[in-house]
Amino acid sequence: MLTPSAAPSASPTKGPFLPSASARGLRQRLTQLPRDARDTLFLLALIAWVVMLQAQHLPWWCTALTGAVLLWRGVLSWQGLPLPSRWWLVSILVLTVAATLLTHRTIFGREAGVTLIVVLLALKTLELRARRDAFVVFFLALFTLLTHFSFSQSLLTALGVLLALWGLLTGLVNAHMTAGRPALWLAARTAGWLTLLGAPIMAVLFVLFPRVAPLWGLPADAHSARTGLSERMRVGQVAQLAQDFSVAMRVKFDGPAPAPQDLYFRGPVLTRFDGAEWRPLRSSLPASMQLAANLQPLSPAIRYEVTLQPHQHPWLLLLDAAVQAPSLGTRTLSMTPDLLWWNDRPITAVVRYQAQSHVRFRHGPLLPELGLQDALELPAGFNPRTMALAQQWRQDTQHQPNAEEALVQRALTLLRTGGYTYSLSPGVYGTHSADEFWFDRKLGFCEHIASAFVLLMRSLDIPARIVTGYQGGEANPIDGLWTVRQSDAHAWAEVWLAGQGWVRVDPTAAVAPSRATGEGRLEPVQGLVGTAMQGLHPALGRQLRAAWDAVNNRWNQWVLNYTQDRQFDLLRRLGFESPSWQHLGYLLSAVVVVAAALGGLWTLWERRQHDPWLRLLQRARQRATRAGLHTPPHATPRQLAHALEQRYPHAPATQALVNWLLALEALRYAQPSHAKGVTDRPNPAPDQQAPQQNPHQRPQPPELPQLAREFARLRWPSQTDHGLSKQPPAPPNNAPAMPH
Repeated sequence: MLTPSAAPSASPTKGPFLPSASARGLRQRLTQLPRDARDTLFLLALIAWVVMLQAQHLPWWCTALTGAVLLWRGVLSWQGLPLPSRWWLVSILVLTVAATLLTHRTIFGREAGVTLIVVLLALKTLELRARRDAFVVFFLALFTLLTHFSFSQSLLTALGVLLALWGLLTGLVNAHMTAGRPALWLAARTAGWLTLLGAPIMAVLFVLFPRVAPLWGLPADAHSARTGLSERMRVGQVAQLAQDFSVAMRVKFDGPAPAPQDLYFRGPVLTRFDGAEWRPLRSSLPASMQLAANLQPLSPAIRYEVTLQPHQHPWLLLLDAAVQAPSLGTRTLSMTPDLLWWNDRPITAVVRYQAQSHVRFRHGPLLPELGLQDALELPAGFNPRTMALAQQWRQDTQHQPNAEEALVQRALTLLRTGGYTYSLSPGVYGTHSADEFWFDRKLGFCEHIASAFVLLMRSLDIPARIVTGYQGGEANPIDGLWTVRQSDAHAWAEVWLAGQGWVRVDPTAAVAPSRATGEGRLEPVQGLVGTAMQGLHPALGRQLRAAWDAVNNRWNQWVLNYTQDRQFDLLRRLGFESPSWQHLGYLLSAVVVVAAALGGLWTLWERRQHDPWLRLLQRARQRATRAGLHTPPHATPRQLAHALEQRYPHAPATQALVNWLLALEALRYAQPSHAKGVTDRPNPAPDQQAPQQNPHQRPQPPELPQLAREFARLRWPSQTDHGLSKQPPAPPNNAPAMPH
């Protein structure tokens, strides 16, 4: 039982904790602590590890408050001081709720809920007076541990949670070891074995338990921010995303990968511009007048597989452009007129799908249509200098054939030769963002360049729009997969040209050609270990990073992407033609029955592993009880033989039974000494005497099967043999005690 408020045992080092104490003195102090204090400190260390795993998702004040409470509780336990009053707990709780409301504007939702749970876990340690309080802390810590997966399900998170789970199970086992002061490593070993024994059950449930949305999986949190691309773009937004080096998706090509300059993964297409923000098209035209996709592939199909990270949006990211719907199980997919593939629900978990795309294609109308007017709209009163420049260019090319295509090339030439610079931090743009880019700053990231280019095209009466997505990626030399990160987020333009339809134009490639070819790809910021490794051995650092990415991909493929569709694929391989949830239930029930049968067989086998000599003696005791002998539960063979001679001295079967029991005793304990009134079996020859055995071993001497066969043929006497009506006095207990 945990009673941390009890005073510690007297010792020379009793007193306040001294931070300057040596490591040897600290170890000595720990060994002299009462068990309650030691167990409490161990539990506090486990809670600190659980909270540390969650620290990056908690407000700074929550982490600081939790650390302070745990430290306070540790000092109380170390010094044997009483716990604080309930008013302290109530005051801290009120402040926590108020701070949560100020930080998250709510006490509901994932972030706010986890914040409150973490603080409550720390406060509960200040009420840790009895073992039942410790159990509450254990289970609350396990629940807090589960909330980690609502933020991240990566392999690194799983390893940290597994370590914390082992520690909590160690503390739970230790709490049940109430006697003495057992070492923590004994509890850790027991907890490890329990975890290993439970691993097969966990694996079976993981594979066969039905995955039914939305009960299975984590729903989207309405109060949490979404990561990745958005269906809206404000100038400067993609630059913020480019500083995020987390993985957006991984791509595995069936054959050789396309050239880096062809790796455009299409995302939302933005047509509406209000002067500050770009949005998708919500056309006011009738459906019959809106533009159609009219997608025509011009190159062979490239087959590939995408493992997409959750981004909380319904669209799928595909290599530009895909004619056929990707293979994504039973989900309903549809393609919009601007070639974006939509899912029937947001992507809230890792998904994997197969697709095929054509890097050379034509789409959109080939002749002018009314629907193109949506791609010519400009907000009134914005970017007057850009409008004036476009008017001048129009006048210069008013009699030139293919003037639209020439104007596009003129704008790209200006970007190449006009002193424009590609920069991740160009500063904050004002109201006339296009004017500032073309005439003042001449500095920008991809969304600055694409937005200014599209506005210039529209000012030239050329339909244009912005396409967002990802461009490029990094090939992993270990598994051959392409890793596309959030830092690869990109924005480019599409212009409509008569006879060609919509044509991709990447104005950023004109400013920074290395951006499109992958040579100017942004690299993640290295930590202390990464920086040191990069300085000592750059090649080794890259190899370790590639290996870690490959391992993470395997985790995504085999664990996070194990969906209902893959469950049904497993059933098909097992012979089910049309698998369903009922078939999963049948298979799970069959596995449970087989597991129960195996468990029963294991129990029988385990029972038979006990000492066969003791099993035979136990059978003799049971027969003696049925014969009317009242002997102690752990009677030895000699005591049974003595009781037989006392109860049935003239029965014909008595002498044979006495000889058999003494032979059984001799088999284990060598030559028994003669007891008064007991007739022994003749002594065996010296070379036939059984060697003396350790009673704690499990011997299998050659004579034991013979004795077992003799036991089956022996006849035991009954009360009718002599008509005895009452039990004689208990046998003397002077025979050697039977070890057990």
